[in-house]
Parts: sequence; structure tokens; C-alpha cells
Amino acid sequence: MGVKIWLPFPVLLLAILYPVLLPVAAAFTPSLDSDFTFTLPAGQKECFYQPMPLKASLEIEYQVLDGAGLDIDFHLASPQGRTLVFEQRKSDGVHTIETEDGDYMFCFDNTFSTISEKVIFFELILDNMGEQVQEQEDWKKYITGTDMLDMKLEDILESINSIKARLSKGHIQTLLRAFEARDRNIQESNFDRVNFWSMVNLVVMVVVSAIQVYMLSLFEDKRKSRT
Repeated sequence: MGVKIWLPFPVLLLAILYPVLLPVAAAFTPSLDSDFTFTLPAGQKECFYQPMPLKASLEIEYQVLDGAGLDIDFHLASPQGRTLVFEQRKSDGVHTIETEDGDYMFCFDNTFSTISEKVIFFELILDNMGEQVQEQEDWKKYITGTDMLDMKLEDILESINSIKARLSKGHIQTLLRAFEARDRNIQESNFDRVNFWSMVNLVVMVVVSAIQVYMLSLFEDKRKSRT
């Protein structure tokens, strides 16, 4: 049985948004994300736990970056222990679920491999993590005195969309780095294989050439002895 690790809620996004959106913080349901890369030894299983509130959204994306076969078993279970996702020998996957209140468990299983360890990258995206979902009408009490503040609801929405766009770019860059690491590991593995079999072919050619030279010299010696 592998090690169980509890993942806290990511707080970096809230720290960035807090000073910018303090007047309207109560009107948003935050979207949080975090990523993690770890090495899973051969023959072992690793499980993680993520606390979630009611009616939130949990998205899990994973990739096997390195290791023979680039495959892993993945298991996602609800707080009641009900299996939501079970995949075998997959190299990557993306799953989104609407959550219940409780701790969700997701595991990466490498027990089918007896030799090769795996390097695994996964990312969690948590949506609607606020305690209450505010209605559109609740915005009105946060935009009173717009003449004095010179700010309108459209300005706030534009700022939010701009922030979301930048965060989306950061998410894409994280995934691109993961793909790049995976492709680099594949190329390095292929390079080692090409070098190995090239050396094998070279040794075989040298041995065959030596045998041919020996056989020719032996044939010449026999012909000279007959004459």
C-alpha cells in the first residue's frame, strides 16, 4: 500500500486576486489550481486526498512523463468510497466531476511494473470553491458610488476577464512544459536505444569480418598445401 498524502487548498491564486478584487471578493467563486510532479517506484501505489465542498467542480489531469511504457493505472474515488474513474495502463487522462462534501481520493498504481519507476505529473483545477454562490443581483451593492470611484460593473468584468486570460495562459504553459519534458524523455530513451543497437551492429560486423578473413586465409593455406 502506498503513502497517503493530503493536499491543502491552493492559496496562491487567492493571494494574487485579493488586493485587486477586495471590494467584490464575496461575489466570486474562486477557481484554484495546483500541479505536482513525483516519482513512483516500481511495484508501488501512491494515493492523494483532496477535500472538496458541495457542488464544486474538480478537474484532474495527469501524464506519465518518464518510465518504460509511459503507462500507469489511475483510480478516482468519491468520499463514500465509490469508484468514479478507473483506468489501466494509460499514459494520460483528464477527468472533471461535480463534487460532494468530503475527501476525494485519487491513486496512481505502478504495481504491475516490477522494474521501471514512473515520473508522473498531475494538475488539479478546483472551481466554485466559495461557500455560497452569489446571484447576479448581489453585484449591485458592490458598485454603489460609481461616480466617486469612477468604476462600473463593466470595468470590473473586464478586469476579471483579463486576469482569467493570464491565468489560462499560465495553465497552458504548465501543460506545455509537461509535454516538453515527456517528449524530451522519449527522445533521450530513443537516442540511448539507437546507440546501443548501433554498437551491437558494429560488434557483429567486426566479428563477421574477422571470421570471413580467417576462413579466407584458411582456404588459401589449404590451396597452397595442395599445390
